[in-house]
Amino acid sequence: MEELLQVGVITQTHGIRGEVKVFPTTDDAARFQELKQVLLDTGKEKLSLEIESVKFFKQFVILKFRGYDNINDIERYKRCPLLVEREHAVPLEEDEYFITDMIGMKVVTDKGEEFGVLKDVMTTGANDVYVIEHPEAGEVLIPAIKECVLDVDVSGGQMKIHVMDGLI
Repeated sequence: MEELLQVGVITQTHGIRGEVKVFPTTDDAARFQELKQVLLDTGKEKLSLEIESVKFFKQFVILKFRGYDNINDIERYKRCPLLVEREHAVPLEEDEYFITDMIGMKVVTDKGEEFGVLKDVMTTGANDVYVIEHPEAGEVLIPAIKECVLDVDVSGGQMKIHVMDGLI
């Protein structure tokens, strides 16, 4: 399991005083108000940044980090992900999982047949959709609803599904 979870990506600077516009990759953007620090993944290293202020603008979060007081200090971090340690992640409710823990999971049917491997999770308005790589049918889209997804065993790396008529 990944110990670092992505909560957002810096998209661009905001103003000239060191603020950045962040696209949240978490279900709950309001969680940034509770965060005290994040890890900035530069690709070469992970920098611990203390959050000084949080604002919201449309679908973005505007963050100001302590010690980064002008646009020149922060501009080089555009497109860099912001991470948190798993222990600082939002607690999950029943039947909720971190996507990073699910990718690569083996998928089997309720009849015990191997179905494929979970490759991606698409978030939609109504429910998530699981993208499963099937050995013969290619990509198969399975809605993340109780009628289709019967069991998810993160520690065992396996998902059990019921293949409804018309899904393949």
